Amino acid sequence: MSIVIAINKNDRILMAADTLTCFGDSEQSPTSNCRTPKIYRFGSSILGATGWAVYDDILSDYVKRKEMPELLSKEAIFSFFLELWKELHEHYPFVNDQSQTKDSPFGDLDTSFLFANKAGIFKVSSDLGVTPFQQYYAIGSGAEYALGAIYNLYDALPDPVEIAKFAVHTACQFDVHCGGEIDILEVE
Repeated sequence: MSIVIAINKNDRILMAADTLTCFGDSEQSPTSNCRTPKIYRFGSSILGATGWAVYDDILSDYVKRKEMPELLSKEAIFSFFLELWKELHEHYPFVNDQSQTKDSPFGDLDTSFLFANKAGIFKVSSDLGVTPFQQYYAIGSGAEYALGAIYNLYDALPDPVEIAKFAVHTACQFDVHCGGEIDILEVE
């Protein structure tokens, strides 16, 4: 349970996230004892994830064994996750094919991802659907609060770092599963 946001403004693209670690309803604090980064440099992109933290370990292991592709389009990101889906079934037998409803024809990663790179911002839903965003987006349990903050500040403030800090801080104030320090990474 987290907040991860991405903002594209004034020729700058960045991602920000909280660092709180939760195990169910149990919050691990202080962050000096247990600090969880939720955004990473991932090739030429920045990757943020919310949901099951084990995906951080899986992705790290997966990219060690594979050549990292350029993930600069919706199609490239979708192809990457299709390959990852195959790997999940071949090399990570503890991953289940979850589906939120019995009527869904799709598998479910039960985790959402955000990519930010020079091509823009892309959300990867738990069903592997990829959606591009032009200005901003947020994922995680505090997303609604962060999106409200970004919406109100996007045209008012010129600095995307200021907007990002305020949005993550707002999510941390209103969502009990968000907290800790704020990490910010900018696309190079």
